[in-house]
Amino acid sequence: MEPCLRHDVTDGIATVVIHNPAKRNALTPAMWSALPPLLDRLAADPAVRALVLTGHGDTFCAGADIGSLSATYERSTGLALPAEEALAAFPKPTLAAVRGYCVGGGCQLAAACDLRFAEEGALFGVTPAKLGIVYAPGSTRRLVELIGPAGTKYLLFSGELIGTERALRTGLVDEVLPTGELDKRVAEFTRVLVSRSQLTQAAAKEFAAGPADAERIAYWQEQVSLSAVRPGRGSPPSWGAGRRASDGPRRSPDRTGTGHPATDCRTRLPTLPTSR
Repeated sequence: MEPCLRHDVTDGIATVVIHNPAKRNALTPAMWSALPPLLDRLAADPAVRALVLTGHGDTFCAGADIGSLSATYERSTGLALPAEEALAAFPKPTLAAVRGYCVGGGCQLAAACDLRFAEEGALFGVTPAKLGIVYAPGSTRRLVELIGPAGTKYLLFSGELIGTERALRTGLVDEVLPTGELDKRVAEFTRVLVSRSQLTQAAAKEFAAGPADAERIAYWQEQVSLSAVRPGRGSPPSWGAGRRASDGPRRSPDRTGTGHPATDCRTRLPTLPTSR
């Protein structure tokens, strides 16, 4: 089977699987390009309440498939950054379920998720120092926000891989599970997410992304008032939580589109209008 992104939606949870087992789930250019439009469709699907990103088998993602790239810095970052920013901007809770190697572009995607659960024995690393390239400023800032300046410098200066104990201590992962327990815990936790208020989750995700201006604070106060008279669990009128009520969540300035066709190899969703 060709390398691809598989996805499924079950009980409100969208699961996206990085599938390239011959190369430890390294992402090909087509896979990088397929991720933003896939996320757009899932964001627009009202049945989706949360998203899980994981890798096929016993590896999350070993980064970019260097053999399929033109081996230029511009080419690799030009593909990875839009995918990273699309994942960070996904308007619903996201969780990376990590086994095995989570390196390079794989770690970049995991860091763009809201939460990260890992199985014991997983290894994390960001390795531009081994290749003599410069890690993108947006990706560097995201890592700093997650694990602090010192932890970011350790990873970027050395290119060394760290295990789950250190990853948990620095905040790179939120939970570490014994071997064989990751899927069970992810299923359990995502059921909790689905049962909770979408309004709370949407507002929290926006506020965590950066300072809120008076207009946005007033908008969310209004939604709290409206939720008291709407049925359901505080569902916002739109999952869009950006600068306007009709927008998606706040995006980083370097979010760009790619225009490449999707190569999702197991499409189960209809083509939906984008929520962007």
